[in-house]
Parts: sequence; structure tokens; C-alpha cells
Amino acid sequence: MDFKDYYKILGVEPTADEKTIKTAYRKLARKYHPDVSKEPGAEDKFKEASEAYEALSDPEKRAEYDDIRKYGQQGRFQPPPGWQGRGAAGGGFNSGGFEGGDFSDFFSSIFGNRGQQGGRTRSTGRRGQDVEMELAIFLEETLSTESKQVSFKVPQHSANGQRMADITKTLNVKIPAGVTDGERIRLKGQGAPGIAGGENGDLYLTIRLAPHPKFDVEGHDLIITVPLAPWEAALGAKVAVPTLTGKINLTIRPDSQSGQRLRVKGNGLLNKQGQRGDLFAQLKIVMPKSTDDATKALWEKLADKAAFDPRAHWSS
Repeated sequence: MDFKDYYKILGVEPTADEKTIKTAYRKLARKYHPDVSKEPGAEDKFKEASEAYEALSDPEKRAEYDDIRKYGQQGRFQPPPGWQGRGAAGGGFNSGGFEGGDFSDFFSSIFGNRGQQGGRTRSTGRRGQDVEMELAIFLEETLSTESKQVSFKVPQHSANGQRMADITKTLNVKIPAGVTDGERIRLKGQGAPGIAGGENGDLYLTIRLAPHPKFDVEGHDLIITVPLAPWEAALGAKVAVPTLTGKINLTIRPDSQSGQRLRVKGNGLLNKQGQRGDLFAQLKIVMPKSTDDATKALWEKLADKAAFDPRAHWSS
């Protein structure tokens, strides 16, 4: 079988200490990780580096490897007299947690099942890290049936649990009906990948409703302030009022009051049952910013004619 010089694979000397070996491995893992590298053969090089680190990072395995390394000659493994393969008794080796495939027969012949069960970083699979992020959505998007594209950073670890550079993941997410500000949504298995066969982590989205220039939110209802001229409030009017899906004509009755709320049914936000809340139009009487002498005279005439004291209740 082919002999593997794990020191050469990592680019270190046989006398290298543990820190040097770890640094060399992390450098190669970042360079050749299949999720980030586009180089030809990157996956195979990543596997080789992971296998080499598995053998050399554990003092017991490294001592055993060093003991038989002298039998590797001209690229072939020439076993010592009486060699039967230390892995044979284990019935072969399959690294269930190794990213992208199994370790080589050479590795298996030396370490057998201990390569999977005895190493300190492969004793058990480890669940991937959960990812948390805030997702800002516009009020209009809560009514949409289209998916929203979401991009986020995902932590990456090698097969040995070593931290690697994050990657960017993009998903198309369907916003559930009835979401509210601060609600937390779980997307199972969309977090960081598991280590050594562990399950993937989850992605948690915390919904943030982006402030709207026209609408305030109260539960699943919307509030919009409707400015009125004094004569519109006094005489009544038809006013075009915006909603999330277009404009409606709102009837203002004569003698309407500032602060009064008019209910427009079914023009709010969706609830969990897929039904929409209401839109409340809150009236606000607004005076002109300036008046000329003629207009001022008309206001004076109106004041005399109306003989109205808005503070009359203070005297009672």
C-alpha cells in the first residue's frame, strides 16, 4: 500500500512540536476546505491534511506512527517482519465523522478503529453551532407570498474541531404569516455544520419590523394619522388614505374631531390564522401655516358667528 509521510503533508519537520503541527494544519485546512477553495484537488488535499493532523496531534498515535515510519521507502509502505496490521483486529476503519470521505487504508492499517474512537477530537460527534441574526422586514413584506433572500455568516470547523474561516450562506426564507416584532423563528439544520458526524446547528431569525414612514403598529392593527384642514373637519370630505396595498377613499363626516379614530376593517397586518387586522385612521386638524389679511378677516367673521368656546367646560 502507499506510504503517507504525514510530516511532509503538513510541511513540518519530524521534530515539530504540537503548536507547529496545529498551525500548519490550520493553514492548510483554511486553504483547501471544499466550501471555500476552488483549486483543483482541494478536497483531496483537505482530506490528507486532516488525516495527517489526526495522526500527529495525538501523542499516542504520533509515537506509533514514528515507530513504523522507518518502514516507508520510496513511496511504499514496507511493513516490518511479522506485521499483520494493527487495524486488522478492528475489522477495518470507517471515519463516519470525516468530511468528504474515509481516511486511507494506510491510516486504517496503523490505527484501526482507534482512529475513530481513541482520538481526543473524534470521541463523539458534536452538534454544529446555532446561528442567531436579526432580520429586518418591511410591513409590506409581511403580506407578501414571495420568499425573502437572507445572507448570514456560518462558523466553520475542520473534521478535528479546529476553527476555520466563516463562510457566507444564502437562503430564500418564507416569512410566516402573523410575525410580530421581536418574534424568533427557527430554521432547523441551517446553522453551522456538525463536527465528526454531529447534526447541524439551527438558524434563529429574530424579526424586526422596520419603522414605516406612515404607519404605526399596534398588535396586528395599523394606525395612520390623517391630517385635515379645519373646513374638512367641519364640512366633511372624501380623503384618499394610503394602505399597505394601495389607497382607499375615506369618508370624513361633518363636525369630525381631532384625535377621532375611524376604523377601516381588514387593512392591517396578518395574524397567525391568515386574517388581517384593521387600519385605524386617526384624524388630526392642521391649521394653515400662514394667512393673508383677507383670510384672517374671514376667520374673525367665523369666530363671531360661531360664538364657540372650546374651554367652556373648564368653568364648570
